[in-house]
Amino acid sequence: MNTQATPRHALEDVRVNIKVKLAAIWATLMFMYIYIDHFHLFMPGTLKEMLAGKVFVFDITQGFLVTVLASMTIPALMIFLSVALPANVNRWTNVIIASVFIPYTLFNITGVAWAHMWIGAIVEVVLLCLIIRYAWKWPRLEM
Repeated sequence: MNTQATPRHALEDVRVNIKVKLAAIWATLMFMYIYIDHFHLFMPGTLKEMLAGKVFVFDITQGFLVTVLASMTIPALMIFLSVALPANVNRWTNVIIASVFIPYTLFNITGVAWAHMWIGAIVEVVLLCLIIRYAWKWPRLEM
């Protein structure tokens, strides 16, 4: 018998499936990537360098753009894969991909002193760590 009264305006706290949590974090991470890249365009000299065919120390070539697209396709696909893959494969895929993207994210701020890029990278690394934590602590079946 429950002797504790429920407050009249208590809110139901719905348990969210781990797959949905992971997909939501990957989606948030993708928004962060997009916004940071967008704000980067406002930094003095960025557009001039891009129009001259340079990004950081890299020449803008078809190969460079295909590489960048491929690297951003992975987290974009993880939004779907986090929901679609079976639990065991899903768990390890999330742990591995998020672990690989931490150094990738940190590499992207190499040589950059602008605060928005550092703040964005910190948020991205925290999100990637959350992905690893949620996937690592994937709920077990109770038998």
